[in-house]
Amino acid sequence: MSAATSTDWTRRTAAEMADALAAGEVTSVELTQAHLDRIAEVDGDAAAGVHAFLHVDAEGALAQARASDERRAAGEPRGTLDGVPIAVKDVLATEGLPTTCGSKILEGWVPPYDATVVRRIREAGLPILGKTNMDEFAMGSSTEHSAYGPTRNPWDLDRIPGGSGGGSAAAVAAFEAPLALGTDTGGSIRQPGAVTGTVGVKPTYGGISRYGLVALANSLDQVGPVTRTVLDSALLHEVVGGHDPLDSTSVDQPLPSFVEAARQGAGKDLTGVTVGVISELRGEGWQPGVLARFDEAVERMVAAGAEVVEVSCPSFVHALAAYYLILPAEASSNLAKFDAMRYGLRVLPEGVDAPSAEEVMRATRDAGFGDEVKRRIILGTYALSSGYYDAYYGQAQKVRTLISRDFEAAFGQVDVLLSPTAPTTAFRLGEKLDDPLAMYLNDLATIPANLAGVPGLSVPCGLAEEDGLPVGLQVLAPALADDRLYRVGAAVEALLTEEWGGALLDRAPELKGAAQ
Repeated sequence: MSAATSTDWTRRTAAEMADALAAGEVTSVELTQAHLDRIAEVDGDAAAGVHAFLHVDAEGALAQARASDERRAAGEPRGTLDGVPIAVKDVLATEGLPTTCGSKILEGWVPPYDATVVRRIREAGLPILGKTNMDEFAMGSSTEHSAYGPTRNPWDLDRIPGGSGGGSAAAVAAFEAPLALGTDTGGSIRQPGAVTGTVGVKPTYGGISRYGLVALANSLDQVGPVTRTVLDSALLHEVVGGHDPLDSTSVDQPLPSFVEAARQGAGKDLTGVTVGVISELRGEGWQPGVLARFDEAVERMVAAGAEVVEVSCPSFVHALAAYYLILPAEASSNLAKFDAMRYGLRVLPEGVDAPSAEEVMRATRDAGFGDEVKRRIILGTYALSSGYYDAYYGQAQKVRTLISRDFEAAFGQVDVLLSPTAPTTAFRLGEKLDDPLAMYLNDLATIPANLAGVPGLSVPCGLAEEDGLPVGLQVLAPALADDRLYRVGAAVEALLTEEWGGALLDRAPELKGAAQ
């Protein structure tokens, strides 16, 4: 081990780790082992610890790390992040590693291929630490709907880490991984980022390949980075982004330099940037401490030269209702393939000597799917049924068009839009589990971006006075203008780091009650 302790290395940013690798100050094996040790120390299981991981691949990660060290010794690194370890949300196909989507119906399934983003991180030399926990088939806002037990927020193990990608966010926040991949269908990267004090990015729809992503809702899903700094997200985005001929929705055009934009923003100069604060995404029902931190961040942006105006997007008030018709409709179609006939779980009905295919399918889906998945399948099937399609699904798609038009009108006036990422800080485990409508409201601010396909980024903007928990600020940009997210997000991060006297995560309390 190098002069620095393993704990020191786990608390470095991915960019700092990459620089240290390039300078020969540390090896990839040392970095990877330090993170595996951290996982063993604090992750535990659903009963004790963070429980960010569903599967840890220590042997595979160390083998990849050794290969990275050999490349660097030969002067042939594959890129900036070669040797920096990463975690992957369990909704992305990984050859040779289990992919369960947090569901019993896929328990033990090992894909025969890699998702494109997974292939790209392998090609770039990033050792994969393991697969992270999630709400079953990405349906949830708290990671409590995982069939393998909930993930816990590293800031307070009695609270949720957000969802559906709470495992990736918690792993990064708990210093178990410097980088992670998540997916965002209605806020599943950004909302966990807000409540765990991490950075989460939902790129432009089609900006990162969805090939190998187990689909929840094809027109909404998007892969994106989960990190501790905006620069780290930019570095990872450049590794996994870009056109993929295997994905028919992939955008075929060159990526701008996200890293350059992030470095520019870190200079804390927002002169010439016009920012719109969305009037519909605040007010009654929003936690006062969240709004206070958001308003303070906006004030700092003004002091840095930004022009701030209030912008109205009236159709956003209907986004939640439209989303919870469109998403279940697409989900009910996508999940029809889990029929017990081809792969995954198969359950035979009790008391039936020669069950039909339909009876086996019914028994399997009843045993393999959790309550939230069943709820959304029923809702989606109803919305698509004869006589109701136009009244529900068709109307929701019309609202989606109105939301896109609101974005277009807003971006005609401003460069980026701002809002708090989530209405509240992390709530307690179990607090909203039996109230689906209350749970759905956590995605109030993040859903519009998915419906319109525009990019969004959540960056920490302080701690709420009421509970001392992280608050996130959301930046939204026009489609294919993801570089604006990185410039503005990095500026906010730099301005607030100056105010807080250090990175927000450095203020996180040590884990209490974690596995030892």
